[in-house]
Amino acid sequence: MDERTNHVVIVGCGRVGSGLARRLTVAGHTVAIIDKRKEAFRRIPAEVEVLRLVGIGFDRQVLHEAGIHRASALAAVTNGDNSNIVIARVAHEHFEVPRVVARIYDPRRAAIYERLGIPTVATVEQTIEHALRRILPTASGVAWIDPSARIALLERELPPWMAGKALSTFEQPGVSRLVSLRRLGVALLPSPELIGQEGDIVHVAVSSDQVDAFEQRLLTGHEAQVHQ
Repeated sequence: MDERTNHVVIVGCGRVGSGLARRLTVAGHTVAIIDKRKEAFRRIPAEVEVLRLVGIGFDRQVLHEAGIHRASALAAVTNGDNSNIVIARVAHEHFEVPRVVARIYDPRRAAIYERLGIPTVATVEQTIEHALRRILPTASGVAWIDPSARIALLERELPPWMAGKALSTFEQPGVSRLVSLRRLGVALLPSPELIGQEGDIVHVAVSSDQVDAFEQRLLTGHEAQVHQ
């Protein structure tokens, strides 16, 4: 079997699959996404570089075309529990993909599949974040998502460009709020005048639909991209 790379196969191009594809490409992974409907790929912007394949996700030929033999992870996130578990088992047991996750709508089935060694996830934003944690286990990810999946709590190391700047920069009503700070191992409740230092760990509450914009801001340091 070929050496595994930072390649991820996603089966299902709904809200979860398309969102997951965008986040993974931002993180530097190559992505192949499979859906039985060509029109489903409209959810992914043309500028996002992913391999789009029309087909059935448990078809082994389609999986080969998607690069399953070199994939480090697979996410089965179609709208059918049975399809997702079949896809996940094929990837896990036949292709020996190291990290596999399946979306399961019926919570009664989840425990059964967990015992088979296949992690399961549920709601849209939670599914994207939890799948990312399975696919990118070293990433900081999202620390918490509220049950309605509208607010995400992110834990991040302060980027270098923010050292020496007021941490109130994180604040925008209705979009993001700085919740707490950890400095030299000590937790602090931030005050408006608190200045960031290299090595600070911040916890920021962010509207779930603004997570991508927030992540882009941390990467670039461009104020114009803070809140879009």
